[in-house]
Amino acid sequence: MKEWIAYAVVSSVVKLAGALPRSLARALAEGLARILFALTPKLRKTAEFNLKLAFPRWTDAQREATIRGMVRSLGWMAAEFARMPRYTRKNIEEIVVLDGHENFLEGQRRGKGVLFLTAHMGAWELSSYAHAVYGYPLHYMARPLDNARLDGLVNRYRGLSGNAPIFKNESARLMLRILKDAGTVGILADQNTMREEGVFVDFFGVPACTTTGIARVALHTGAAVVPGYAVWDESLKKYRLRFEPPLELVRTGDAERDIVENTQRFAKVTEEIIRKYPEQWVWVHARWKTRPQGEPPLYDFL
Repeated sequence: MKEWIAYAVVSSVVKLAGALPRSLARALAEGLARILFALTPKLRKTAEFNLKLAFPRWTDAQREATIRGMVRSLGWMAAEFARMPRYTRKNIEEIVVLDGHENFLEGQRRGKGVLFLTAHMGAWELSSYAHAVYGYPLHYMARPLDNARLDGLVNRYRGLSGNAPIFKNESARLMLRILKDAGTVGILADQNTMREEGVFVDFFGVPACTTTGIARVALHTGAAVVPGYAVWDESLKKYRLRFEPPLELVRTGDAERDIVENTQRFAKVTEEIIRKYPEQWVWVHARWKTRPQGEPPLYDFL
């Protein structure tokens, strides 16, 4: 019953936001985001803790401004998600502009597939959707939501422009086949990872357990690793889907060392993007939760 109620509420809000004019939809979603954030004090505490960890020299006012911007960004992204069925090749340039797309095309031209390295930045749901609308669909790594009905709704919207999910239980074999066919796989690589699935690399000056999957696949297949992210550009009043040049992989001949060094390189690129647009990253995630053996937990309030 709870699963059905949650689905009914979320689907109704999504349909309402999708039917409203864009400005009203974004205002409504931002307002709801602020209410939900106010009702979940642990999220605020996590965001404040993370910002102190990442930017120890910032003032409280700087951190508070970043949190307000983050909540706005999340609300706006929710509105864009609800409106994705309305975005087509005829109107997508009014919402999202491509920047540095030649970098993606260079990675694609190499012929061994592209690993679209991205993060929970700006309108991350819109980034892959818009890129598919522009004519470049991809497969994306996904963890099924606990609520099966909501999971179906989310993946149905994500797939309207031609994208398709890769779930964890099928990830390795399917990903290798897609890359062998010179396809594209999008991976959000900025979240905490269990110790047995990652390695500790520097992230904002603090060891963070980070997935090694991207490095392992890239080293094995030769796929191009192309960073990309969609951030709100206030001057354009649009999202800018920015692609950076393909990252050159470290290959020393020592397999484990190469995995660690490339994972560090990917984390550094993600950090640089977040530093540039701190108000558009999701600071409410316990990014440094997994600690090296013997270290005490950082999030003792969770």
